Amino acid sequence: MNAAVVMNVIIDNVQEMNEYFTDVAMGDGLAPLLVFVGTLLIVFSVGVFGALTLGAVGNVFTSN
Repeated sequence: MNAAVVMNVIIDNVQEMNEYFTDVAMGDGLAPLLVFVGTLLIVFSVGVFGALTLGAVGNVFTSN
Protein backbone atom coordinates (compact mmCIF):
# COMPACT_ATOMS: atom_id res chain seq x y z
CA MET A 1 0.00 0.00 0.00
CA ASN A 2 2.95 2.33 0.63
CA ALA A 3 4.09 1.98 -2.99
CA ALA A 4 0.80 3.48 -4.19
CA VAL A 5 1.26 6.50 -1.94
CA VAL A 6 4.83 7.01 -3.20
CA MET A 7 3.70 6.75 -6.83
CA ASN A 8 0.93 9.29 -6.22
CA VAL A 9 3.45 11.73 -4.76
CA ILE A 10 5.80 11.22 -7.73
CA ILE A 11 3.00 11.72 -10.25
CA ASP A 12 1.82 14.86 -8.44
CA ASN A 13 5.37 16.25 -8.46
CA VAL A 14 5.77 15.55 -12.18
CA GLN A 15 2.49 17.31 -12.94
CA GLU A 16 3.52 20.32 -10.84
CA MET A 17 6.95 20.43 -12.51
CA ASN A 18 5.24 20.36 -15.92
CA GLU A 19 3.16 23.40 -14.96
CA TYR A 20 6.28 25.31 -13.86
CA PHE A 21 8.18 24.49 -17.05
CA THR A 22 5.17 25.46 -19.16
CA ASP A 23 4.98 28.83 -17.40
CA VAL A 24 8.68 29.44 -18.08
CA ALA A 25 8.50 28.22 -21.69
CA MET A 26 5.60 30.57 -22.42
CA GLY A 27 7.32 33.51 -20.78
CA ASP A 28 8.60 36.70 -22.33
CA GLY A 29 11.98 37.38 -23.83
CA LEU A 30 14.50 34.63 -24.33
CA ALA A 31 12.92 32.14 -21.91
CA PRO A 32 11.38 29.93 -24.64
CA LEU A 33 14.67 29.88 -26.53
CA LEU A 34 16.59 28.96 -23.38
CA VAL A 35 14.19 26.11 -22.61
CA PHE A 36 14.53 24.85 -26.19
CA VAL A 37 18.35 25.00 -26.14
CA GLY A 38 18.42 23.28 -22.75
CA THR A 39 16.19 20.53 -24.09
CA LEU A 40 18.47 20.06 -27.10
CA LEU A 41 21.53 19.82 -24.85
CA ILE A 42 19.90 17.20 -22.65
CA VAL A 43 18.64 15.13 -25.60
CA PHE A 44 22.07 15.28 -27.29
CA SER A 45 23.88 14.28 -24.08
CA VAL A 46 21.53 11.39 -23.36
CA GLY A 47 21.85 10.21 -26.96
CA VAL A 48 25.65 10.29 -26.98
CA PHE A 49 26.04 8.57 -23.63
CA GLY A 50 23.31 6.06 -24.55
CA ALA A 51 25.16 5.17 -27.75
CA LEU A 52 28.43 4.84 -25.84
CA THR A 53 26.76 2.59 -23.28
CA LEU A 54 25.21 0.40 -25.97
CA GLY A 55 28.61 0.15 -27.65
CA ALA A 56 30.25 -0.91 -24.40
CA VAL A 57 27.56 -3.53 -23.73
CA GLY A 58 27.89 -4.79 -27.30
CA ASN A 59 31.66 -5.00 -26.89
CA VAL A 60 31.24 -7.23 -23.84
CA PHE A 61 29.20 -9.77 -25.78
CA THR A 62 31.27 -9.84 -28.99
CA SER A 63 34.47 -11.78 -29.44
CA ASN A 64 37.60 -10.25 -30.87
